[in-house]
Amino acid sequence: MKIGIASNDQTTIAQHFGRTEGFVIAEIKNGEIVSRDYRPNTFSMHKLGGHTHGKHGGQKEHGHSHSAILEALADCDVVLARGMGRRIYDDLRGANIESYITTQSQVLEAIDAYIAGDLDDNPDKGCVH
Repeated sequence: MKIGIASNDQTTIAQHFGRTEGFVIAEIKNGEIVSRDYRPNTFSMHKLGGHTHGKHGGQKEHGHSHSAILEALADCDVVLARGMGRRIYDDLRGANIESYITTQSQVLEAIDAYIAGDLDDNPDKGCVH
């Protein structure tokens, strides 16, 4: 299984999923991290400045699609950040990727909490655009 974690510095968890510098991708086997890579965020419309603020709700109203970020993280089973919009949270779950908005601030602690089944999820505390 793979966990993708929004992170600007590969150590702490980013506050905003779409604006993160990249993602720590940790492969987990038998409850242990067997590999860890960093994937720069070259696919988020928020990071690239390609979204528009205004109406919120549907894809066309929001001004962009999440297809690029969903494709870039398609090999992940779980994705987490300290903040993300409700629409990407739901889109990830719709793509069969567990998504978490956590209060954890450290990448390794969040991985340990997920493995232990103790990772908090606060979907109502996501950011609003």
